[in-house]
Amino acid sequence: MGFQIGGAILDFVVLAVLRRKDAYGYQLTQEVRGMLDVSETSLYPALKRLQKGGLLTTYDQPWQGRNRRYYHLTEQGRAVLAQYQREWHVFEHQLDDLLEEQP
Repeated sequence: MGFQIGGAILDFVVLAVLRRKDAYGYQLTQEVRGMLDVSETSLYPALKRLQKGGLLTTYDQPWQGRNRRYYHLTEQGRAVLAQYQREWHVFEHQLDDLLEEQP
């Protein structure tokens, strides 16, 4: 049994992965899939949405005669990621409190 993952969690994970380093689409997909059960059909629209919102930028790099599109976290993206982290810690503590309650 797995938890359904909403858009905010997917955005949070994508931003967190890109905080460490820029990544091209397939590489990013693999890293996100290491944490979430998500399809490429869900990931690419999320990347587009984050880019449209100013949280990501893209650039192309040549690789073996082709271009790879890399995703880069903007300063605005870093600010949103920091907000997600604060909200996550509050949620995490609330959930821990709920799960530790005695009947």
